Amino acid sequence: MLFAIEEINNSTDLLPGISLGYELYDDCVFIARAVKVALALANGNEDVSAPSEEPCTRPAKVLAIIGGTFSSPCMAVSTVIGPFYIPVIAHIATCACLSDKTKYPSFIRTIPSDYYQSRGLAHLVKHFNWTWVGAIRMDNDYGNNGMAIFTEVAQQLGICLEYSVAFYRSDPPDKIQKIVDIIRASTSKVIVTFLSPTELTLLIHQMSHYNLTGYQWVGNEGWIIDAYTAAMDRHHILDGAMGLSIPKAHVSGMTEFILDVKPLNSSSQELFTEFWEALFSCKFRQSNASAGNERECTGHEDVNQVQNSYTDMSMTPLFYNMYKGVYAVAHALHNMLSCNKTCDKNVQLDPFTILQHIKKVKFKTKEGDEVYFDENGDPVAKYEIINWQPSENGIMDFVTVGLYDASLPADKQMVMQNISLMWPQNSQQAEEPVCRLRGDPENPEISKDGDIILGGIFSVHSKYENIQDTFMQKPVPVQYYR
Repeated sequence: MLFAIEEINNSTDLLPGISLGYELYDDCVFIARAVKVALALANGNEDVSAPSEEPCTRPAKVLAIIGGTFSSPCMAVSTVIGPFYIPVIAHIATCACLSDKTKYPSFIRTIPSDYYQSRGLAHLVKHFNWTWVGAIRMDNDYGNNGMAIFTEVAQQLGICLEYSVAFYRSDPPDKIQKIVDIIRASTSKVIVTFLSPTELTLLIHQMSHYNLTGYQWVGNEGWIIDAYTAAMDRHHILDGAMGLSIPKAHVSGMTEFILDVKPLNSSSQELFTEFWEALFSCKFRQSNASAGNERECTGHEDVNQVQNSYTDMSMTPLFYNMYKGVYAVAHALHNMLSCNKTCDKNVQLDPFTILQHIKKVKFKTKEGDEVYFDENGDPVAKYEIINWQPSENGIMDFVTVGLYDASLPADKQMVMQNISLMWPQNSQQAEEPVCRLRGDPENPEISKDGDIILGGIFSVHSKYENIQDTFMQKPVPVQYYR
């Protein structure tokens, strides 16, 4: 956000002569704190109105709120801020429920709605003919809404769910154990997820006690390119995972700006000092948290020497989404103020009018990406299809193997690139099974062996002998039920 604001304030083309100001708050991913922060931004963090003021007549302190973290906090913030029509522009919150403008009239986002991600995941599963799957989700708005859409589309595509379970990070250990027991007892070898890295790490840790490998994981954008999750997967449970990710992004100058952060010379010293201490596992002498034998921070540590999701810039797509959100506000203001070489500073600004202008903006970033919003305040939905491929040095590579563009005609939305895929247990080729049903007049030589799935008995014969027959189970036509 600061990077975008500095660019805009130094620009002679966008908002010439106008400087954007800001305040930074940390909601700590807590709903109550997010609401408190949003109200502080809206009313100036003052407890009471001046004696001469009528209640609720003071103009909003800010003209737009950038950010908010995940879907549940954004839903709460948008609920309390919506009546004031202060734009809330999110860069991470993906729940399709936030597209409902009757509930969230001022919510806009620069990350696609899960309406499209869920459909994309269903079509990805269908593309590989995985028609017998399990489903695991976070037990919150993000996970429940995302999986509900996936389930609906999957059923339309002939995909059957053997189980669908939910849990949250604060659940007791026995609930996660029950999910592991369900996985162990299941016959499906494909697991579709709507999880965060935190939940997934808890799950695979428990699965590692039983050496539960060989499953084909289908991942949501929340974890599919998360380096920390990959590093925690020491038992290679997730090898060969497939999923959808926000497209990679490059913004000239952003990496250098982010890695040049200095805790003692920033405009929000407390926030950046806390970040610095976490980044380098040290404590500043003046920090209230200083204790024990932790080494002391100097403020001159080299960010380039740290390897994590912050410094490796794997989070750049999310940074870029926030960058686009700031620019959307700037372009709306530019249009409102009738800016040419100068801007009309006599125009009365109010959040509602800015909201209407943000909805109508259409511009290109300096990298050439077009930014605009549909009637629900959502951007165009584009994803990269990612495959987890272990490298020779033991580091997991998140390889882009295809694209999913929801703006294209249905038959052109998913395109797989000519890149070798990695499957679970280092298999080099996807299985091409042939399902044959007992009693099928077209296959009189049917084997008598097989599992009972949806009332039908079948056997699966693979073209490749070294591949386990675990990837494709077809729903049984009604005439073959027994």
